[in-house]
Amino acid sequence: MRDLLPATVAVAVAGPDDWAGDLLPAELACLSDRAVPSRRRDFTAGRVCARRALAALGLPAAPVPAAPDRSPVWPAGVVGTITHTHGYCAAAAARSGEIRSVGMDAERHRELNSGVRRMICLPEEEADLAALPAGVSWPAVLFSAKETVYKLWHPVAGTWLDFHDARVTLDPDAGTFTARIAPARLHAAPVADPPALVTGRFTVDADLVRTAAVLPPP
Repeated sequence: MRDLLPATVAVAVAGPDDWAGDLLPAELACLSDRAVPSRRRDFTAGRVCARRALAALGLPAAPVPAAPDRSPVWPAGVVGTITHTHGYCAAAAARSGEIRSVGMDAERHRELNSGVRRMICLPEEEADLAALPAGVSWPAVLFSAKETVYKLWHPVAGTWLDFHDARVTLDPDAGTFTARIAPARLHAAPVADPPALVTGRFTVDADLVRTAAVLPPP
């Protein structure tokens, strides 16, 4: 993720020991006794990485608990994001005076079935993807880009987006994407200046799709 985000954003990627690392009491309290082992591992790695990102900003260790909707709750003056997928986890954090919001997402590079594609893609996006070069699961890239946009949008607007609320265009040559938020969502947002346009970056290798984006301060 480091290569997708500006230097003002601290990034930490989980190592082998982080999936069974220590949680602070406020973080541990967010895990149900019924949490399955995979949920516990993902949550733990995410919080270990989050605290490492905070340390990289020169900030003291602080818990990063979860809100009722499971989104991470960062210390005052910090914006951040966490992502995890099978065997990969990363966290990013920045000072809120330098970055308004940050989002990132990682997904396994795989083909998506037609039902999932209909849920994720607008018809015009499907037409765009069909014209892109072969050899990449572009629907997986589009899915990851939308996840990044939603993670960036939620802390600013205070609402969630559906998959069809963002029109995403991919530029495979530049490794960038652009997301335009549906006007109805912008008008319904409970803030004065929700982001109407988000630009970000992506990279794809044999196993992993990674996407990331930031909003500059207002």
